Amino acid sequence: MGEDKISDQNLSIDSKITLNNDAKMPRLGLGVYQIPPGKSTEQAVTWALHAGYRHIDTAKYYRNEQSVGKAIRASKIPRKDVWVTTKLWLTDQIGTEKAFETSLSKLGLDYTDLYLVHFPVPGLVKRTWKTMEKLYEGGKCKAIGVSNHNVAQMKDIMSVANVPIMVNQVRCSPFHFDREIYDFCQKEGIAFEAYSPLTQGKQLGNAFVQQIANHYGKTPAQILIRWALQKNMIVIPKSAHQERIVENADVYDFELSPRDMKVLDGLSE
Repeated sequence: MGEDKISDQNLSIDSKITLNNDAKMPRLGLGVYQIPPGKSTEQAVTWALHAGYRHIDTAKYYRNEQSVGKAIRASKIPRKDVWVTTKLWLTDQIGTEKAFETSLSKLGLDYTDLYLVHFPVPGLVKRTWKTMEKLYEGGKCKAIGVSNHNVAQMKDIMSVANVPIMVNQVRCSPFHFDREIYDFCQKEGIAFEAYSPLTQGKQLGNAFVQQIANHYGKTPAQILIRWALQKNMIVIPKSAHQERIVENADVYDFELSPRDMKVLDGLSE
């Protein structure tokens, strides 16, 4: 990790990042935040898997773990071939092990590939991580990490950790790029995962992004996803629309130039 520019030869819909425990995590996934539980989530996951995605990101807070698990099982794709992430909610950090078992039961799976601490709780950051380590050592989650943690919070964890942080998932796009967290993760071998890479649609009309998209014959969404991939990030665009799910994965037949990467880097607010 640490290279801003990645050759197209190393990128495809099934390309993976090797975490610091040697687990292989797909670079592109489907985020299902704000997709209603039930048919909407099941359909989105089914469309994504059909389009070649092998990484689904959910959370207890999203209330759609059950629907994610149902769609994965119905797909008949071997379990080992689909990376499933879920997350520990703030109010569950006193009962982390019970919360994990509840999520696993809702998913209807024997294990999760990644379990993340969804948000840091002041005073509980170190204690929560020690419980996460127990879950990891028990084998029911193949990797553990954090979400929305800043550098100071990651350092707190590292001061007591026997098992390293494997992933930090944060809100990230060219418009909201915390270089301090990114650089720290690159330096420490923590995989950097971007959620809301499409700015929830708010910046898709930006003139600079539109100009770059026109140059490559791509959509603004594809440009933002490609930017994240070339930053060696894991990226999880969310959509509940089949055509956009397919479109968001069509980002492997072009490469942003260093100049265009620099323009996008300069958009951070």
